Amino acid sequence: MTEKKTGLIQYDDGYLNKTPIFQFILLSCLFPLWGAAASLNDILITQFKSVFTLSDFASALVQSAFYGGYFLISIPASMVIKKTSYKFAILCGLLFYIIGCGLFFPASNMATYTMFLFAVFSIAIGLGFLETASNTYSTMIGPRKFSTLRLNISQTFYPIGAAAGILLGKYLIFQNGASLTAQMIGLNEAELHVFKLQMLQHTLHPYKIMIFILLAVFLLFLITKYPKCKAVEKTSTEDNVGIIPTLKYLVKNSKFKKGIAAQFLYVGMQVAVWSFTIRLALVLDHSINERMAADFMVISYACFFVGKFIANFLIAKFSANKILLVYSIIGCILILYVSFVPSFTAVYAAVAISILMGPCWATIYAETLNSVEKKYTETAGAVLVMSIIGAACIPAIQGLVSDMTGSMQFSFIVNFFCFAYVGYYFYKRMSCES
Repeated sequence: MTEKKTGLIQYDDGYLNKTPIFQFILLSCLFPLWGAAASLNDILITQFKSVFTLSDFASALVQSAFYGGYFLISIPASMVIKKTSYKFAILCGLLFYIIGCGLFFPASNMATYTMFLFAVFSIAIGLGFLETASNTYSTMIGPRKFSTLRLNISQTFYPIGAAAGILLGKYLIFQNGASLTAQMIGLNEAELHVFKLQMLQHTLHPYKIMIFILLAVFLLFLITKYPKCKAVEKTSTEDNVGIIPTLKYLVKNSKFKKGIAAQFLYVGMQVAVWSFTIRLALVLDHSINERMAADFMVISYACFFVGKFIANFLIAKFSANKILLVYSIIGCILILYVSFVPSFTAVYAAVAISILMGPCWATIYAETLNSVEKKYTETAGAVLVMSIIGAACIPAIQGLVSDMTGSMQFSFIVNFFCFAYVGYYFYKRMSCES
């Protein structure tokens, strides 16, 4: 146990006697930064589908590139954390994020889908560092008994960034007038080429703004002192575990594996629903354009934000597992409505699903991380972040179902099975409580 002049006491397991408020708020401000990047992907999917004439499956590869970057960088990021600190990993993440945003400039000039995917992938490298460090750090920066609540509070900031990203995309990427598909009808080959280049140039604008914001946050973190919040290393070789022994331990930990599966499917479902909500609105009402359809994503993130506040209040008073089981059941019903009711009200049901998704990630993450010994925390946190690869898979599967069936609306059924498993996961955890 170590004590500092600030009055903070760090225990041997890495937790603190109290939460440093300013540092926690600044840490929580990182969450909207990756929320903005993730929601801009929903805009890019719609924009690229029309500009590059893509299938629903091919357009979903934006998410595959984005979350594939998370998957690949999480273990290296955990090794950086283990050798240095959470703060250093966060600074690395912000730097890579800035570089990734900068790559949109050559991508817009090259005007190839592959180059845009590379830029998105590069941003994800930075976000992999940020999430691997920030999610675990948020659970650690204070008393252990409030670890899940702290992460839920930090995650409450996420939809603020997500809504900001959608608004940036709506006003800076999408344009007024008819939909892109309608505008391209009747253009000859030369006119079509010029029009598409103009549309791709619009994708630069939100990333210019993001670069300035990221530079400001980078400087703030650079000058702010943070507690290490890392478990005291033991001198015995038994406690100084490497990456391979840690992975072997995690493979044998059944609670951890179930948490990974639930997180994989939850994240995949969340991203799939958000990825195709704009497309669903355009399909069900041909009279609206992309900018108008983007409003439904703004409302979705507002619902996500409100849902998190409600969940934080309920989780502070009742069992998180019982609450999330009820959320999952309602979510399954809403997804069935989206998939089978041939009415524009299906879009409103898709929006309402966001109310129910708020507390899932943080609760699964914190509870799963608590199921491992503290000497494995950094690597376990990285593997949990790697489960984000579900967001690279589930949207692609939904896009494939849409292409095969010719129905964007029916393709939402993919998310029913994901939410059903998440509900089953919380039901089993609830059973363990009693």
